[in-house]
Amino acid sequence: MTAPEFDGLVAVVTGGASGIGLAAAQALVARGATVAVLDRAIAGLPEPLRGFVADVSDRASVEQVINAIAAEFGGIDVLVNNAGISAFGTVEENDDAEWARVLDINVVGMARVAASALPWLRRSNAAAVVNLCSIAALNGLPQRALYAASKGAVLALTYAMATDHVREGIRVNCVSPGTVATPFVDRMLAGFADPVAERAALDARQATGRMVEPAEVAAAIVYLASPLSGSTTGTTLEVDGGVTHLRMRPREAGKPHEVSK
Repeated sequence: MTAPEFDGLVAVVTGGASGIGLAAAQALVARGATVAVLDRAIAGLPEPLRGFVADVSDRASVEQVINAIAAEFGGIDVLVNNAGISAFGTVEENDDAEWARVLDINVVGMARVAASALPWLRRSNAAAVVNLCSIAALNGLPQRALYAASKGAVLALTYAMATDHVREGIRVNCVSPGTVATPFVDRMLAGFADPVAERAALDARQATGRMVEPAEVAAAIVYLASPLSGSTTGTTLEVDGGVTHLRMRPREAGKPHEVSK
């Protein structure tokens, strides 16, 4: 039998204790990787995932944990930069402190983790970095100015990192999800006057008629991180239900959806 494609490889997933990060960590394990989850809280993390407590906004914390992971598992081959936070509002509705907080976690946090992992990635024959971007980087979403700015920076950072490190044998790509059905979204919906209507609006934003599932984003992450994708670098893979490129006509009243699931 052929060994799984990630057999013998060590992957680090930031923000891997829930949502997209957890789905990605479990998908990597299923393909043979040894996976270390880096998060602020790791209670209840399912086996065989190994949890390490760190905060991506604290460089000393990140460096200590990355080095501990590499020492315990013998190196690092794959980095999934998933940790991040959301933000809502126009440019008027977020103060300087919130701008600094979100950009520090969503952009500088990725740079901190990547910088700490690079010495180990350079030693790997299958080095890959996957950054979590968003369709907000290239699509004007309402009341998402700060979040969109942070993800636009992630997209630019991905291209720059890919250029800087391609000759070191390190591939860098990013995944841009649409709205993903995660516990975070559930908590956000609970704050609306009509959560059911708001959920329907989020579903309808995708041409597929539903929000993206975490496992679908995880599958894209695994593809980009895989040693089988050795010629894929400096790209963004959209998992967005068609938001970025499809322009659908309004559905006719009473006409069923074309695809039943």
